[in-house]
Amino acid sequence: MAEQRPDPDQLLARIREEEAQAKRGRLKIFFGASAGVGKTYAMLAAAHTAKLQDTNVLIGVVETHGRAETQALTEGLELLPLKRVIDKQRTLSEFDLDAALARAPDLILIDELAHSNAVGSRHPKRWQDVEELLSAGIDVWSTMNVQHLESLNDIVGGITGIRVWETVPDHVFDTADEVVIVDLPPDDLLQRLKEGKVYMAQQAERAVQNFFRKGNLIALRELALRRTADRVDSDMLQYRQSSAVKPVWGTRDSLLACIGPHEQAEKTVRSTARLAAQLNVPWHAVYVETPALQRLPETKRRRVLATMKLAQEMGAQISTLTGQDIAETLVRYARQHNLSKVVLGRDEQPRRRFWRQVLADRIGALGADLDVIQVSLPASSPRPESAPATRENPIPWSAYLWSAGICAVTTLIALPLSGILEQANIVMLFLLAVVAVAVRFGRGPAVMAAFMSVGAFDFFFVSPRFSFAFADVQYLVTFVVMLVVALVIGQMTAGLTYQARVAQRREDRMRALYDMSRLLSAALITEQVAQVSAQFLSAEFGARSALLVADDNNKLQAPMVTGDAPQVDLAIAQWSFDKTEPAGYGTDTLPASTTLYLPLSAPMRVRGILAVQPRDTTRLAVPEQRRLLDTCASLLAISLERIHYINVAQDTTVQMESERLRNSLLSAISHDLRTPLSVMVGLAEALKLTQPALTGEAAEIATAVGESALRMNTLVNNLLDMARLESGKVVLNRQWQPVEDVVGSALRAVQPILGGRSVHVALEDDLSPVRIDAVLIERILINLIENAVKYTPPATTIGVGARATLDSIELWVTDEGPGLPHGHEEAIFSKFMRGKKESAIPGVGLGLAICRAIAQAHEGTITGVTRPEGGACFTLRLPRETPPVIEPFAPQTDEEQP
Repeated sequence: MAEQRPDPDQLLARIREEEAQAKRGRLKIFFGASAGVGKTYAMLAAAHTAKLQDTNVLIGVVETHGRAETQALTEGLELLPLKRVIDKQRTLSEFDLDAALARAPDLILIDELAHSNAVGSRHPKRWQDVEELLSAGIDVWSTMNVQHLESLNDIVGGITGIRVWETVPDHVFDTADEVVIVDLPPDDLLQRLKEGKVYMAQQAERAVQNFFRKGNLIALRELALRRTADRVDSDMLQYRQSSAVKPVWGTRDSLLACIGPHEQAEKTVRSTARLAAQLNVPWHAVYVETPALQRLPETKRRRVLATMKLAQEMGAQISTLTGQDIAETLVRYARQHNLSKVVLGRDEQPRRRFWRQVLADRIGALGADLDVIQVSLPASSPRPESAPATRENPIPWSAYLWSAGICAVTTLIALPLSGILEQANIVMLFLLAVVAVAVRFGRGPAVMAAFMSVGAFDFFFVSPRFSFAFADVQYLVTFVVMLVVALVIGQMTAGLTYQARVAQRREDRMRALYDMSRLLSAALITEQVAQVSAQFLSAEFGARSALLVADDNNKLQAPMVTGDAPQVDLAIAQWSFDKTEPAGYGTDTLPASTTLYLPLSAPMRVRGILAVQPRDTTRLAVPEQRRLLDTCASLLAISLERIHYINVAQDTTVQMESERLRNSLLSAISHDLRTPLSVMVGLAEALKLTQPALTGEAAEIATAVGESALRMNTLVNNLLDMARLESGKVVLNRQWQPVEDVVGSALRAVQPILGGRSVHVALEDDLSPVRIDAVLIERILINLIENAVKYTPPATTIGVGARATLDSIELWVTDEGPGLPHGHEEAIFSKFMRGKKESAIPGVGLGLAICRAIAQAHEGTITGVTRPEGGACFTLRLPRETPPVIEPFAPQTDEEQP
């Protein structure tokens, strides 16, 4: 087998990668199937061993979960103090990334890699903190469970019925320098759970009933071990490629199915698929296209494509290889991918040539480290005698005519030179003609040119001339050598020409993809993406295309077309988008359609559909062309997602700036209005107290001025409160308060505005105190009652009540009015949003927005719904906490008195 020299570009890229990796820290992950298997314990134990080896170890963050044996292992290791972060009025303890970078230890321990950081931290996820530490050259040890892997999150959720929202991207796990599997049998883990070594008694009992069931633990354990094995297998393949290891290592069984152009190849594929399923191993299917197979009839080429598609559908990784020798190409591919077993089809009557071994023997001779499995294939069905013998691929007679013409021209050129040139030089002229024919027309015409050249040389230049007889027997050797050399040169030239043509096509495809990706990276709007995709697909596939982008409601918009419009069926496109599967031509869904629909799957979601209608449908059947099309779809999806998030970032920036400007204006205007409004209220009251007293119209005017000034003063106060709440400058004065006192204070405050309405109060007995800012919660109740007064008839009843649930205290205000606008139950809590936009009812729509801001400051929620019996119901939910225990007062005895 020819020696395989390493690619200089790959070597240079590998050197650069190793230099960059040497500057980074090393990541070691202690990986387990579930909580409680001992990941943190194993990490701390290994850290003590590292410390004994003079490694500067620092504990960045470790979660002991109250386990005494784990807490004991933290002693003797330096602990980095946690920083305090305020998140929604709560004070949380988080890992201090800046302090860790400043401390710069050799090794830092970061527990729970999938943890979500508090709002206000530099990174939203802890694994991003770890990435920054690694970039700074600090080694990191961390822990994680199998359910936190992004790719397995939904699988674990389906097994356990519990979805974990804190995940780690797979690339973090795959690029870790070392993964240590921490394993514990399910029975041992359940015993630890019962002994209280994982959770407290009450938590442990609930965990056993839900997540920690034995069946769940067995399934999670298998997932963890398989995922770790896959990673080890990937590391082994990477090492083999980097170290240029040739022999196959039998670390894991894997199959390589060889597909040929014969009609029995389908059985080879099915047999290999069954064998792979029985062994539970991956398998590949390849077709080696040699220069001889390049001339296959169209029907056989279609059969090969159909067989390759079948293999892909049955789970194989397919590839089409090019090479001069099928056996050498297969052995090289098997060693590159560490495939230990090669599956071939065997005819009932194998055709063996005396000068050439059959394929199975050649593979066995070239790859002594490979197992060759032969599948028995039935003989080809004979053609009925009545069927005419038709030629599937017509002979290119024009190429043979050109070959004969070139030989004739060479003879005419050589005739005048016969007296000048030696016969050996004339032979060179004919060999040159054979090379020219091989380069231009291929093998068949080259063989014909070789025989014609030998005949022309004998007839015109060997004595006796103009006859095929020859006087000297030595010319026989000349004729044979000339024929053999011509045939060999013709075959080699044709093969090299074919390989050069294939390499040129590959280079053209790569250049086209590069140009496309460069243009897509500069695209700023969706229309530009559609234009780039249309140009690429038209140039590479001769196809008409359209881009269908999805809106925020997952509905496809009108097709974006540049140039000729394809036939687009929106129903098929929407189905393909919803199912995230290709549809149309060449698929199993509506294959009669002439248009292929490809979903544009980006990392976050499906962004749209690419509709492709080729003029030559056979081009999409070639596996390389289909992979090229899939790559194009991936680039389009990533580009569309990039544009989407650019727009989101721009809209968010504009919204933030607008909100900041609006709050600043509201605050400034409110402060400037408070003084004149206070003066207006005072003057209105002073007018009522003047002597003699105002009467008639003058008294009504004074009263109206006072009421308008009070309403304006209330509006200004609302604006100021809203600005303060959104700026985060309000500090809650949270105290333990009885719910009854807060409701009573609110009712007393709204008594003047009730206008004769009755208020029904329903407070649950024995309500526990709540830790709140009584003034702000009272403000919520006042705003809700005022809102009910504004939007309900005068003779209706307003309800106020409170009750306790397991985890919250609920206060509600109900009315008997028209209810909330349908579909706007959430929108009414927005600023400047009113129930009736065009209404004589005073107000600017800030009352409910203030209520929600105060509720969120208390880590609570407020919602509004329309009651079935009519009217609106607003419910405020505040978190329920355990009130402090008040010791009973014990009177002093006479002896205790001073």
